[in-house]
Amino acid sequence: MKKLNKKILFAILLIIAFCQLFPLYWLITFSLKSNAEIFGENVLGLPRYWLWENYATALNDGGILRYFINSIIYTGLTVIIVGVLTSMSAYAIARMKWKSKDLVFSIFTLGIMIPTQAALLPLFQVIDKLGLKGGYLGLLIPYVAFGIPMSVMILTGFYKGIPREMEEAAYIDGCGVFKCFVTIMLPMIRPALATASIFTFLGAWNELMFANTLIDSDLYRTLPVGIMSFAGQYTTNWGLIGAGMVIATLPTILIYFMLSNQVQQSLIAGAVKG
Repeated sequence: MKKLNKKILFAILLIIAFCQLFPLYWLITFSLKSNAEIFGENVLGLPRYWLWENYATALNDGGILRYFINSIIYTGLTVIIVGVLTSMSAYAIARMKWKSKDLVFSIFTLGIMIPTQAALLPLFQVIDKLGLKGGYLGLLIPYVAFGIPMSVMILTGFYKGIPREMEEAAYIDGCGVFKCFVTIMLPMIRPALATASIFTFLGAWNELMFANTLIDSDLYRTLPVGIMSFAGQYTTNWGLIGAGMVIATLPTILIYFMLSNQVQQSLIAGAVKG
């Protein structure tokens, strides 16, 4: 009976893995085909003619390389700034005693409930009046603002699960608040910080609406906006778009593999503490 259950479980996991990996396979083969193959009979099969020039065209003529660098700048700065700000603010909310900390935490969590569509018009007007529209800061500020609430919520919950005896022992040994935070608390929250960073990374890397509205120059465009610009008014090279999408997907996969162990530790710790 146990062997049968294992076989059933293995079959279910195999089906789930296939469902997860098939879109990636389809995207890669899609990027190496011509329009005739994509819309012909060979929709799901391997390409008859492997059009590697789609990648060369996307990188050289399509400007994907510049868009890719811009996305790295926006996303990298967003992850760093959000990580620094939220690790400190979540520590203050979860570990320190001060008035209105519950109110402040509620304000942070309310930020998750605000739809980006509702904030688009007033945000556009504010950024435009400040003279930041069309530059790096005009897009970086909204990315940081919308990345903070989720990160604060994740880190605050993790901080609350750490025993206070560790801090008390550090204070007895002469550690100050800042030194205790840097040398003791930060190493302990690395799994939760990695989890929050992945959410922040995905939110900034894949964001399209703000980037399309607040940026009007090719010099500052992000990768999703650049890929969208490949669609022509009358004809569209879908293989070229597929190549751009593969290039945009690779950093996401690499980031997950780099931080997957930390994410698993965070989930395990959360399950044990919960």
